[in-house]
Formats: sequence, C-alpha cells, structure tokens
Amino acid sequence: MNTSLYKFTENIWTKHQKSQSLDDDKAQLVLCFGSKTMLEDKDIYSTVKTKFPAAQISICSTAGEIYQDNVYSDSLVAVAISFDKTKMEAKTININDFDTSYNAGIGLVKKIPKENLAYLMVLSDGSLVNGSELVKGLSTQVNEDVLITGGLAGDGANFESTLLGLNKQPKEGEIIAIGFYGDNLNVEHGSQGGWDIFGLEKRITKSTDNVLFELEGQNALELYKKYLGPESKNLPGAALLYPLSVVIPGASKPIVRTILSINEEEKSMTFAGDVPVGSQVRFMKSNFTKLTNAASEAASKTSVNRKNQPDLAILISCVGRKLVLGEKIDEEVKAVSNSFNNETILAGFYSYGEISPFNEGGDCQLHNQTMTITSFYED
Repeated sequence: MNTSLYKFTENIWTKHQKSQSLDDDKAQLVLCFGSKTMLEDKDIYSTVKTKFPAAQISICSTAGEIYQDNVYSDSLVAVAISFDKTKMEAKTININDFDTSYNAGIGLVKKIPKENLAYLMVLSDGSLVNGSELVKGLSTQVNEDVLITGGLAGDGANFESTLLGLNKQPKEGEIIAIGFYGDNLNVEHGSQGGWDIFGLEKRITKSTDNVLFELEGQNALELYKKYLGPESKNLPGAALLYPLSVVIPGASKPIVRTILSINEEEKSMTFAGDVPVGSQVRFMKSNFTKLTNAASEAASKTSVNRKNQPDLAILISCVGRKLVLGEKIDEEVKAVSNSFNNETILAGFYSYGEISPFNEGGDCQLHNQTMTITSFYED
C-alpha cells in the first residue's frame, strides 16, 4: 500500500512530507475532503482529475478538513492511494431517486459486488439523508463480518446543503460506496465520544423518524431549553454543544444524537438520526480534555492487535466536537497522531454524522459527536 497526502489551496497543490513515493498518475483511489466553497468551484473535479488522471476520485464536503495533525476550514485535502494486492469497486446513487433513506442504502450496496468484499466505505449527503435509516439499509446487504465505516458530509456550521461526487463534479444528494476486496487488506475501526451525561433520564413519548416532539409527555424543546439555562439563547448553534444520549428500544448501548435544527413554530427538534418513541434519553456535555483523550482512545482501538502502525488512518469527527474545541481543534488530531507514534498518514473531515459499529463490533450504527477512525493495513 502506497499513500500520499495533499492539500489544495489558492490553486496550489502541497504534498505533505510524510507522503510516500507515489506518482500522481499511479494513484488508484483519491479521497478528497473539502469545504463546500471549494467544491462549488465548477472546475474542482477537473482540477483533481488532471492531478490524478488514472484514479477513482471521491469528493466530499466538510465542516473542517483534517490534514495530518492540522485542521483547516477552507481547503481541499486529498489522500492518494495505490494498493499492491487489493482491488476496489466504487458506486454512487442519489437520494432523490429513492423514496426513503433505508431503500437508498439497500439500492447502493446492491450495486457493489459481494464476492471477497472485505470492507465498505460509505460517504453520504448530510442534509437530505436520514443517516440512521441509511445505515440500516446498508447493513441488510452485507455479511456481518464485513466492516462498514464512513460519515455524512458537512457544510461548516451552516447545515444548509452538502456536496459529494464520485468521478464527477460534486452535487447535492449523492451517496458513495467504495468496496475493498481480498485477503491482504486489514481494516480496523475505533469510535469514541468523551461526553458526560447529566440530568434525569427521560422517555420519548412523541416523535416522527428523526424529529422529536415530546419527552415524558412534555414539550421536548421547552424542556431542553430549561436544561440549557442561559445557553438556550444561543440556540440552535448551542445544540451542537449539548447532544442527547439515546438508548433505542431493544438496544443495549446508548448512541449520541446531534440536534441539527429546531422549529420554534412546531416546538420540535430535528436530529441527524432517528429518535424512536420509547427511547430513553439524557442530556450530554463535555470538555477539552475528555474529547482529546477520547480521540486518542479511538486511535488505540485500531492498532491494539497490530505490531506495526497503520499505513493510513481516515478520521471522521463531528462538527459539534469542532465547536467545543474551538481554537484548540488541532489538539484532537494531534492526539490521534501521537497514538500512532506520528508514523501514520492521517486524512479526514468533520462531519454531520459518523458511520461505524460500536468498538465491540455488531451492526453498523450512525453516531454523532464521536471521533471515528478507520485504519488500513495491507499485508
């Protein structure tokens, strides 16, 4: 496996010093993570294609770009990959061609050949897609031993629209799946939050899909504002700093749900994933130290059973974490780099949702407010 890392700003490509000796025209796969402003440039795909003429090119908008141990907000980060023994297959769909996100997940993975499939990366529109329903659909189409990770595209802290493109100019509504094949590729994952739970447990008594109306028969938005106190005047932005811990009926572990928007007229709250009736929820908050420690723990999960550090790690963290960490945002990715002894190439983005199983395994889930890391080893 041969990997090189690039940053594109002001029409200049910069190659990171940790990059390996991979010629641009030999790259098989290029993963691009960029601000929506960069991706709205009508020539962005042709610019990347000119740089990497033989590669499959995936482009995804972000709420921040991860370039080794730094985070940027108005750039394009590209990681170019060439495998020695691993094959790939990339497909895309648009959510507007399906009636539900669940069916979109099914339709996407049906396009991917299953024989010798070792790992599936999924990058999805983050505004039009119900992430948890998408993940449920994806999981119905692969064997339980096939790892699925990825994330929902971002749009800074604007939450207006997101852009993705596979071998074409990025646009709204796209969902990309990249299958990796063979016995020589080993992919490990880790996902960690670092948030504290506070307040009493409440039961969801009225919701529709990812829209929450009532907790214990009370209006959820008004109750949420009460818990936030003075911070409630900063809604909806403050909602990213105070997510909910949700235990869905039948589940043994909580997942974190980020509030994407609030509707004062309907007195409702819209989340990045489903919040079913009967779920038990509690409020959450965090601090700098716990978030950075959690990022380091997520990295360690991906290398605990390996003698060598990974060849590449893709980091997908949440926009809410970025807002909490503020000017110290680089510390989160530096903590990951330190966990890999500063030997591993790192690339990724800040997202509207992270796709990964729990650390202990099981079905793939949509997470919010986590640092989710996917590490690649090719034997």
